[in-house]
Amino acid sequence: MIPRSSTDDALLARILGRSRSLFADDVAAHAGRLAEAIAGRRLLIVGAGGSIGSAFVKQVAAYRPAAVHLVDVNENALVELVRDLRSSPIALPGDFRTASVDFGASEFTRLATDRAPYDALINFAAMKHVRSERDVYSLLRMIEVNVESLKRCLDAAPALGFSRVFSVSTDKSVRPANLMGATKNLMERVLFGRDIAATATSARFANVAFSAGSLLEGFEQRLAKRQPLSAPTDVRRYFISHVEAGELCLLAAFLGENRQVLFPKMRAEEHLQSFADLAATFLRHHGYRPMPCRSEREAIDAVGTANGSWPCYFSATDTTGEKAVEEFHRDGDVVDLETFRGIGVARERPSDPAIVDGFLREIARIRQSPVWAKGDVVAAIRAAVPELGHNELDRDLDQKM
Repeated sequence: MIPRSSTDDALLARILGRSRSLFADDVAAHAGRLAEAIAGRRLLIVGAGGSIGSAFVKQVAAYRPAAVHLVDVNENALVELVRDLRSSPIALPGDFRTASVDFGASEFTRLATDRAPYDALINFAAMKHVRSERDVYSLLRMIEVNVESLKRCLDAAPALGFSRVFSVSTDKSVRPANLMGATKNLMERVLFGRDIAATATSARFANVAFSAGSLLEGFEQRLAKRQPLSAPTDVRRYFISHVEAGELCLLAAFLGENRQVLFPKMRAEEHLQSFADLAATFLRHHGYRPMPCRSEREAIDAVGTANGSWPCYFSATDTTGEKAVEEFHRDGDVVDLETFRGIGVARERPSDPAIVDGFLREIARIRQSPVWAKGDVVAAIRAAVPELGHNELDRDLDQKM
């Protein structure tokens, strides 16, 4: 099964089209190697309170690491994770600690230095919403979280003792169509562009069903608050579960070779799904029929007017940053589809650190300028990520229901 605490297992199975993890066989086949790589190791896990980070923590604890130190800027998420861990049969090491600090702050640097050495850095910290590129302030914060914080940590890696570094990426980093994807592209360049005497790995995947902030979680919130559902009609995406995301990252973090990126082996004809279809599946599971509406206003006014139906507004995508096709590796990558049953492996080429260094110098210059202009930041990103296919439509997801 693919369990999730707050979502009905039957609903999750209907959404995913499966009730068994895509990666269960790979985890079982490599259990001995995972145990050897993790047992007795000291782990620093950043972004641990998020959807993927918390799933990873629950899985890695079973392999008996010597120390698990969790960091997350969201103290409520971190508290809930600790309560969840302490209320379950999961065995935690004696050296188990948490800290509610920002990955990019001086407090994190001091924490890592004071508690070093660590065997592995596992990074889930990220700004992942395309809507966060809507203004220059959010965009600069995205660069800080997705790029600069990791670079500062890797610059200090020799003193911290890491033999392995893992930082989660996204399918949107490949030929990015939005600025968020471009910042994750730059994150990969930071990860793979420096010789830090540690094995550096990553994982790319698409949507985690019902993860925090996702549209599917939004469906749950809208139903609970008696509000209409809204979804694009022309967007199809791949979905995995929280458990599958944790398993993929577990295998990448501890079994991946240097500059390797692990990704799910998914086929468009079998696994791609539209959000509009998922909304209908979600409503039918809860005993409702979709009630298509012609506008957001009509959908809002229709709530509670028809027994057995739920108002929905489905429309074509008209916002900045939507990517038509999800890709897990680049054309020309050396790809291994044999080592794992449900997972592919792409080997990245060493990237030129001068590109990232030049980009960050330009971002520092912009931050020091008297006027912050989003166009200047976009230009700096385009110069560093020339494959960026960003098209500004002057309309973002905050302007839609």
